[in-house]
Amino acid sequence: MKSITIKRQFIIVILATTLICIVSIIPIKLAIAHYQNPIPQAILTLGGGHQREVFTAEFARLHPNLPIWISSGTNEVRAREIFESAGVDNHRINLDYRATDTVTNFTTLVADFKQKQIKHIYLITSDFHLPRAKAIAFVVLGSQGISYTPVPLATNRPPEPKFKIVRDIGRSFLWVLTKHRGSSLNF
Repeated sequence: MKSITIKRQFIIVILATTLICIVSIIPIKLAIAHYQNPIPQAILTLGGGHQREVFTAEFARLHPNLPIWISSGTNEVRAREIFESAGVDNHRINLDYRATDTVTNFTTLVADFKQKQIKHIYLITSDFHLPRAKAIAFVVLGSQGISYTPVPLATNRPPEPKFKIVRDIGRSFLWVLTKHRGSSLNF
């Protein structure tokens, strides 16, 4: 009985130490990425309504050389119409529909960014959603040495509940440790 308690305490200490190490390394990786690439190299918009794509299309016109990723946004035909009507070149747009929630918006695209050596992105989402998106980006993108500059779309909606932020921070750390997305924890 006593050996089980000691083993359990040992496991807790190991997990806590690992988490502390990850948390302390992320700001260093973010600082290095931001220093090496102070200007964003791409635009990432999190799906959640066509208004985000309309906002992104206007934003993209101000940044004509940046590739654009839309993660699980409106359907492809509608998204392409929005960008075309704003005069944004279709070749800049990467529509990705693998994500099923905010955590997977990041975890499904982080490898694409790393492959293309993108170290700094503009992160576009609605203002009410931004605190959660930034918390997830800090863990997922930061753990991979990718910096982000948030760009909020103004809305009249109240901020999301804090429990969603805490839950998704936990899911993000689960992904960093195991590469498991914890989608079943999406309650």
